[in-house]
Amino acid sequence: MQAVSDIRDQVGESPVWSVAEQALYWIDIESRQIRRFDWATRTVQSWATHERIGSIVLREGGGLVAGMETGVFEIDLPAGNPHAAEQLLFPITFAEPGMRFNDGRCDRDGRYWVSTMVRDMSLASPAGKLYCVTAAGIGEPLVEGLITGNGLAFTADRRYVYFSDSHPNVQTVWRARLDAEGHMAPREVFVDMKPMQGRPDGAAVDEDGGYWICGNDGGVVHRFTPDGKLDRSIAVPVSKPSMCAFGGPELDQLFIASIRPGKPVDGFDAALDGALFVTRPGGRGIAEVPFRSR
Repeated sequence: MQAVSDIRDQVGESPVWSVAEQALYWIDIESRQIRRFDWATRTVQSWATHERIGSIVLREGGGLVAGMETGVFEIDLPAGNPHAAEQLLFPITFAEPGMRFNDGRCDRDGRYWVSTMVRDMSLASPAGKLYCVTAAGIGEPLVEGLITGNGLAFTADRRYVYFSDSHPNVQTVWRARLDAEGHMAPREVFVDMKPMQGRPDGAAVDEDGGYWICGNDGGVVHRFTPDGKLDRSIAVPVSKPSMCAFGGPELDQLFIASIRPGKPVDGFDAALDGALFVTRPGGRGIAEVPFRSR
């Protein structure tokens, strides 16, 4: 496992691989940056945004779609300009002050599923919700009562959605069945991670249906089989891996974003806190579907 560059994020999140560009995008929430790692040249570019971004997804035809502090935005990244070009698609009124969008990912039909949260996790406010965003706008909440929604991932066969609440009070991963139109059946507990290493943060699914989820505060990425059994755990050299995504030319590389903790944690390499890592974990991922705006 190695860091892809010398960049160290405050809150690295939301890695997403573009097959068309052979590049990985990710964000630093607190520094309000979008970053792009080019696989061929091994170079990183960065663009500043005017608000914190909780997550990004690819946009059909190029560019990105992002859940931010005041709504869902389209994002273009002009060459030679350090500032992103942002256009508000859908505004949102949050239930409480100090909220933003958080973890998000597109399903297999190009709908952007995204959660919301109160930024101050110490409040443990269950004001967070899970939404599905389409070309028609932000739909009604699909799930309510989340503190820190995370862990979104979709199986290749379109049958299931996974999501989690990574707050220390919850630490649970759920799974729900999807119908042909993407409607979600009642959720069921997939994994209770409270007795395990790390809190359930961002996630990805491989081509065999395995669910990979970062164990934040535990310095690991876990893989669970489709029946919820822990298959393996990969050590990460930092305490706070935040979200993972498959990428690379063969989709056999696992990219892992990370967060800088408030102070160094014993047993981990503080010089690597906030790095974006890449490793070959065994197995292959599935290509991300861009947001379909029409």
